[in-house]
Amino acid sequence: MLDTVAIRGYRSLREIVLPLRRLTVITGANGTGKSSLYRALRLLADCGRGEVIASFAREGGVESAMWAGPEHLGGARRTGTAQGGPRTRPVSIELGYAADDFGYLIDLGLPQARETAFGRDPEVKRELVFAGPVARPTATLVRRVRGLVEVAADTGRGFDALASNLPAHRSVLADWAGAVPELVMVRERLRDWRFYDGFRADSHAPARMPQVGTRTPVLADDGADLAAAVQTILETGTDDFGRAVADAFDGATVSVSVTDGLFDLHLRQRGMLRPLRSAEISDGTLRFLLWAAALLSPQPPSLMVLNEPETSLHPDLVRPLAELIDAAATRTQVVVVTHSATLRTNLGAQPIGSDGDAWEIELYKDWGETKIAEQGLLTTPPWDWGKR
Repeated sequence: MLDTVAIRGYRSLREIVLPLRRLTVITGANGTGKSSLYRALRLLADCGRGEVIASFAREGGVESAMWAGPEHLGGARRTGTAQGGPRTRPVSIELGYAADDFGYLIDLGLPQARETAFGRDPEVKRELVFAGPVARPTATLVRRVRGLVEVAADTGRGFDALASNLPAHRSVLADWAGAVPELVMVRERLRDWRFYDGFRADSHAPARMPQVGTRTPVLADDGADLAAAVQTILETGTDDFGRAVADAFDGATVSVSVTDGLFDLHLRQRGMLRPLRSAEISDGTLRFLLWAAALLSPQPPSLMVLNEPETSLHPDLVRPLAELIDAAATRTQVVVVTHSATLRTNLGAQPIGSDGDAWEIELYKDWGETKIAEQGLLTTPPWDWGKR
C-alpha cells in the first residue's frame, strides 16, 4: 500500500507531501489544486509506462507545468508582495512515492541548451528507488544521476555501475528494469495504477459500441471494454454487480449479449418489454454501470484514482456509488477526488490524523500554493528530496 505521495514544483504544488490511507478522499474549493494533484499522480504512473516525457509535451512542455511562483513564499507572506530572489536549488519538477515495500523518486528538469526541435521535453536529471519511507543513502537500492545508473552493491557497501550514458529522455524504469528486480517491481506497480476520470456517455462513447470481447479483469480507463468487464465479473460467481444495479435502478438486471464475438451490454428494467442495449441506455445510467464495473473488478489494481465520480449522476445514485467505493477500498487502495458533500458524507472518511483507514484531506490555496488543511508535524509523512 502507498503511504506517501510527494510532489514539488508542479503547477500549484510548490511542495506537498500527502499521506495516503486505504481510502483517501481529496476535497477542496475550485482552483485549490485537486486537478493538479490528480494529474501529478498520472505523471507518476506514466513514468512506469515510459510516457512521462510525452505527457509533459502534451501539457505544453515542462516550463509551462512548473510552479510559477518564487522558490520560497516566506517573504511574500511577510511583505504582501511576491518577488523572486536567489535560488537555492535547480528549477525542476519532482515526483515520488513511498510504499510498504519500495519507493521511487524522479527529478525532471529543464533541457540543456542545444539545437533541437524537442526543446519542450524535460530531461530526467535524477531517479531513485529506495526501501522504506525515506530515500536515505543507506536505503537507496538504485540511483541515477543524469546518465550514470548505479545499483547498491551486494556487499552492502557502495554502488556498482549499471550504465554510464543513459539518455536524458529515458527513464531507468524503461531501460534497465530487467537488470534489477526492484526496478521491475516499481515499474509494474506504476503500470498497474488505474485512473478513472468522468467516463464519456455521448452517442459515440466507446462504452456504447459493441466491442470484440476478451476476459477483462480490470476496466480500461475509457470504459471501452465495459461489456467484457461486466461479463468477467458475472462469471466470477459473485452477484455484487447484479445487486448494485438492482439497488440503484429499482430491480433492474444486466446481461451481456455476444454475437460473432462482439460483446454488448443489455439492461432490463421493470415495465420494459425488451432490454435496452448500451447505445440506448441513458447517460447517467451508463456512467453508473461504468463506475460499478471499475469498482467491482475481480482483479483490482493496486491503486485506483477516481476523479469526481459523482459528475452527471442523479443524487439518488450517490449512496450506491459510495457503497461501491467503500467495498473497493476493502480490496485495494482508492483515492477519490470530489466536490460532492453528499458523497463525502456517505463515504464516512475521517479528518486527517484520525484513527482508521479512511481520511478526508482538504486542499486550500495560500499565495497560489496548494496546501493541506490541518496538516501538522504528526500528519506529514517523513520524506527526503535529496540533491542532484
